[in-house]
Amino acid sequence: MLRTGDILQERYQIESKIGHNIAHQVWLARDITTGSTELVVVKILLAGEVTQWDEFRLFEREAKILKQLNHPQIPKYLDYFPLNEPIKGFVLVQEYIRGESLKDVILREKRFTESEIRQIAINILHILVYLHELNPPVLHRDIKPSNLIWGYDGYIYLIDFGAVQYRAPVEGSTFTVVGTYGYTPIEQFGGRTVPGSDIYALGATLIHLLTGVAPANLPQEDFKIQFADRVNLNPDFIQWLEKAIEPDIKKRFDSAKTALRLLRSEIVNDDSSCIKLNQESSDSRDIELKNLVPQNTYVELEKSFDKLTIKYKENDTIIKIFIIILPSR
Repeated sequence: MLRTGDILQERYQIESKIGHNIAHQVWLARDITTGSTELVVVKILLAGEVTQWDEFRLFEREAKILKQLNHPQIPKYLDYFPLNEPIKGFVLVQEYIRGESLKDVILREKRFTESEIRQIAINILHILVYLHELNPPVLHRDIKPSNLIWGYDGYIYLIDFGAVQYRAPVEGSTFTVVGTYGYTPIEQFGGRTVPGSDIYALGATLIHLLTGVAPANLPQEDFKIQFADRVNLNPDFIQWLEKAIEPDIKKRFDSAKTALRLLRSEIVNDDSSCIKLNQESSDSRDIELKNLVPQNTYVELEKSFDKLTIKYKENDTIIKIFIIILPSR
């Protein structure tokens, strides 16, 4: 049994457990070889009778993919190794993002504004554009509130790549169904996953944030989630959400880039900026994200206790103003 204070690989000192199920444990730890005060996330796949071969395969795939990724809103891969003591299994070590999962935000009954939901969508779509345009494309396959962290720096982070797919399955081959009911599109249950599958999961997640009701518990008509009567949104944004959750792949957005472009066109005439959801703090990640800010515009921020006013300007002309209500702490 793993306990607080145990040291793994003569390097990672365990501090506290933050999650677990039958096959996995997730701990916060400190890298004692660096002398840093920063925490890391230690994810352990336990070796035992209840652990299936598919779980080993997916865990190894997650480590392999994370090692190849480099995006400021995806926690960085740090280490991967087998473990024999004090328990047996495999360990994946990742960067720790200080923040709160969107699932926890929902549980404390926060009411999201339309502006917040749009900015959450924009943050996630930027990540999906990066993943889907890799060669081969990387498909997350399990986007949902618990896999999205609202960082204290104001950005949304995508975590848990345990269901990731990075190459299309061979026709006629066996496959493992992954995903979470309510957020997973029909085609994924049939073993076919496309970039639009992640967009569907994003749309279902946004609807959950807006309504406070898990998509599996919302009514459906012809396999399509019905939510419009529960929200008060701009009709164009409702239309955007409905397109994102189309059961028919052919009617859904053809790419994350298209979905982002159309969503951004409703806010400001540009499709390249990734805006914070609050302005609590800043760090080196702001430098990493600076290339996402449009070159021909600049932003003025006015912060009060409970809101952030954002003004997009080109020269001295205001293009757009909108207000974000800051999350309560």
